[in-house]
Amino acid sequence: MLACALAFAPAKAEPRKAEPRKAEPRQAEPRQGGRQTERSKQKAAAEASRAAIQQKLGALKKDISRTESEKEDAADELSASEQAISDASRALRDLAEEQAATNAKLKDLAGEQDRLAATIAAQKQQLAKLLRENYVAGNEDRIKLLLSGDNPNRINRDLQMMGYVSQAQARLLNALRGNLAAVETNHAQTQNAKDELEEIAGEQRDQKALLEKEKAKRAALLANLSDKLVSQRKQASSLERDEQRMSGLVDELTRIIREQEIAAAAERKRQQALAEARAKAAAEAKARALARAKALQLERERLAREAAKTGKPAKPLPVPEEPKVADEPAQEKAPPPQRSADTALASNLPSGAFESLRGRMPAPIAGKVAARFGAKRADGPVWRGVFFRAAQGTEVRAVAPGRIAYAKGMRGWGNLIIINHGGEYLSIYGFNETLLKEAGDTVKAGDVIATAGNTGGNEESGLYFELRHLGKPIDPAGWVKF
Repeated sequence: MLACALAFAPAKAEPRKAEPRKAEPRQAEPRQGGRQTERSKQKAAAEASRAAIQQKLGALKKDISRTESEKEDAADELSASEQAISDASRALRDLAEEQAATNAKLKDLAGEQDRLAATIAAQKQQLAKLLRENYVAGNEDRIKLLLSGDNPNRINRDLQMMGYVSQAQARLLNALRGNLAAVETNHAQTQNAKDELEEIAGEQRDQKALLEKEKAKRAALLANLSDKLVSQRKQASSLERDEQRMSGLVDELTRIIREQEIAAAAERKRQQALAEARAKAAAEAKARALARAKALQLERERLAREAAKTGKPAKPLPVPEEPKVADEPAQEKAPPPQRSADTALASNLPSGAFESLRGRMPAPIAGKVAARFGAKRADGPVWRGVFFRAAQGTEVRAVAPGRIAYAKGMRGWGNLIIINHGGEYLSIYGFNETLLKEAGDTVKAGDVIATAGNTGGNEESGLYFELRHLGKPIDPAGWVKF
């Protein structure tokens, strides 16, 4: 009987072997059978949502490149290699965070598995004991008790006790079934987490291989170009072209952001008008329903008075319905909808938010100020921002909340990030080793957005920081504490 009672225990699942994965950089190979993990689905959705933004910024970069009077293939290759290194480093950092979270999930699942196993073992022992006692006592207890001729009160009490025992057995069986089902769910979740770890491990191998390859390529390019790049940085014409390139990019971004913020404001106004129209329609519907109900009630009262006078029963009228207004469906917690390419760079900060932080913003990096706004820059133009000397890999943080407007490599400035803070204020971060954010991402003050480096052919490792308003550089000293 014990074997029969425990027959619904699940069979032990055979461990599945990881399928060999294709070494293809930055893309997880789908698992055999076409089944994807939740992580793979979320990653695919995120990549698709960024496609329109990246396409628009790619077109912007091509427009700027076409306006350059000179191009050097070697310098362009260096910029592309540095951007690839940034992408691979960011991917490795993201994968490490995912791996840590998945390992923590596996640890929790293992603890839950141990708890369920202990509970099921105890329940099986308890059930076996109950079944054994029932077997020894036999199934005729109730019949023997009724025919025994004993005191009826005692017989009734004993029958109730037997009923309680039967109910306890049923509850125990139901609890055991529930725990066995929980074990099956736990097994499935554990297997999914292990599959995700296999995906992450494979992607890490691919990204590390890509990173090593790009680093070797960059080292070779730097070895061939080091003398040439140093001399170019000292030439006024090269520095002026860098400044013109930056100004062209900022002017174009300012124009795009202004157009997108107008479009975003129009969309907000349209949504508000729709909401007001819905509210007005609901109020009108409610008023009409109340009026109908009131008229029906008055008619009922009139008929009742006539019936009282004539002694005849009143003509039945339909019962007035309570006015109903459709409730808004309960909103589940969900991530905010992806912004369209037409509003992807627009800031959602209130007017004057950036100006209110003037003089209180923290420095973008923990480093030493090596060049200030307005200082002479070699034989070329003056500095339009501040250069912080810092070790390679030092974290670069956003000085204020905003939205990433640009996150790509740019000749002369290396891996570059530009943040739109609203009110046509931009903050610029150049020479980065790794970009940790992408165009369209929202950031808060203090968020890590990049790591310092010496990309763009810069001689020293550090960060170039600049503030612009209406497209023109402004001195960060009056805004940022450093």
